[in-house]
Order: sequence, then structure tokens, then C-alpha cells
Amino acid sequence: MPGMLITGLLLALVAAGAALALWRWRDHRADRAAMDRLVSTQPESPTCFDSSMLAGLPEPARRFFLYTIAPGAALYSVANIDMRGQFAMGTKAKPRYFDMRATQVLAMPAGFVWKMSASRGLIRLSGSDSAHWTRFWMLGLLPVAHLGGGHDHRRSAFGRYVAEAVFWVPATVLPGPGIHWQAVDANCARVTVTHQGLTQSVDVTVAPDGQPTHVCFQRWSDANPEKRHRLQPFGGYLSAFREFAGYRLPTHVEAGNHFGTEAYFPFFLADVTSIVFPGGN
Repeated sequence: MPGMLITGLLLALVAAGAALALWRWRDHRADRAAMDRLVSTQPESPTCFDSSMLAGLPEPARRFFLYTIAPGAALYSVANIDMRGQFAMGTKAKPRYFDMRATQVLAMPAGFVWKMSASRGLIRLSGSDSAHWTRFWMLGLLPVAHLGGGHDHRRSAFGRYVAEAVFWVPATVLPGPGIHWQAVDANCARVTVTHQGLTQSVDVTVAPDGQPTHVCFQRWSDANPEKRHRLQPFGGYLSAFREFAGYRLPTHVEAGNHFGTEAYFPFFLADVTSIVFPGGN
């Protein structure tokens, strides 16, 4: 009898492990399928940038585009971004930074998929974030977060990828349907993006030469002590600009919740290793 019990337990463990492995494999497959769908939205024959496209924009916005997009550059709407850095899983007092590597497909306004792996000591985390889900696994087999699918998640994710598109895929926020710019002050402009019932405004502050120094916006988030979704400041600092296919883009980003307040906590510290525009490089 004890032998049969042990055998039964072993079989149950094997079955549970196989089920978790299958679940994880399905997540990987869903990540790849979503990334491929986003890449497919890249225009086959994109138009090229011309300064006449900036007519009527507030002066800080004109400076921003003239700095970030070279004359004649193809106006891509999708970017593949590889990065490494640190990602905090704790609080401002105890940030618990993990070493991180990630790849992201960013397509505005279609969405994004950010796929990462991270480690801290013996702890290993991996998973992905998108406009439709947040999924993290420990040691590749134990699910520690499987969220998304609701309006709160979609609204929060929209804020993230609109803000990231401003500095990593700036062609997507040129004037056009669903894109509106207004001046905030002499060195800051606000872009408002509207898409499929969602609206997000992002403030871009630029240096005298037009280089964006930081972005900030009101993000729908539950990153607060009450764990309740509400609008609260989010933002990040941009630096280490490099040229990619006619664009000058930041390769160092420090971002976090409660930007501009004493509670600001930069939980995301990323150094970009490559930016590729599918179909264009």
C-alpha cells in the first residue's frame, strides 16, 4: 500500500508538471502570435518625413519632431526593441531590483508585447506584458501572476504604450486622425491620442535643441497603497540618444509611478541594445 501511494503521488506530480509546462508553452505561443500580428501592421511602403507635416504644431512639438526624425526618414509605426537593465518587484523603501533582459514589439495604436526574463539571486522570473494580459512565472513553471482582459488593464496598458511610442516610435504621433497636440509651456507639449474608445494624453518636455528629456502623464493604475485603480502621475527620464534608421531615440529610460512627487519610484531602468523597424532594416 505505501508503495502504491508513493507511485500515485509521483504520477500526480508528473501530471501537474506536464500541465504547467503545457500552460507555459501556450503562453509562449500566444506571445509570439501577438508579436507577429503587431509586426504585420507595419506599412509596406511608408511615407517619408517632411517638415511640412509639422505645420500648425506648437513650437516645443516642432522641436521634438525635428530632433527625433531626420528629413526623408520612413515613417514606421512598429519597432522591435531589445533591452536589459533592472526591474523592481518591491517598494521605494525596499525595491528588490531584478536583473532584466527583455524584447518588445511596440506598435501604435495597435498595442505592444513586452517579453522578459529576470533574476535576483536564486529567484528566476519570466513572462510577458501586453495590452491584453500580464503573465509572470517563477522558475519557468510556477505561475505567480496571470492577469488582464478587463477594462482597467486595457486602459492602463494604453497609457504605457502611448507614452513609449512618443519616444521610441515618434512617427506614430505625428499630426493625424486621433492625434492632437497642444502647448503646455515654452519647453513642453502635450499629445493626446484617441483610439477605440480610449484617450491618453502625454506631456513631452524638450531641451532647446528639441531632445526630449522626460515624459509624464496621468496613468490609470492600482499601484498605490489602496490597490485601487485611479489616475495618478507616471513618467520617466530619457537619455543616451542614438540614431536608428533616421531616428534619434533614447537608449536609457528610468520610469516609475508617482512621477514628479516625493513618492516617485523608478522601478523600470532600461538600457536599449537595439531598435529595429521590421521591414525597414
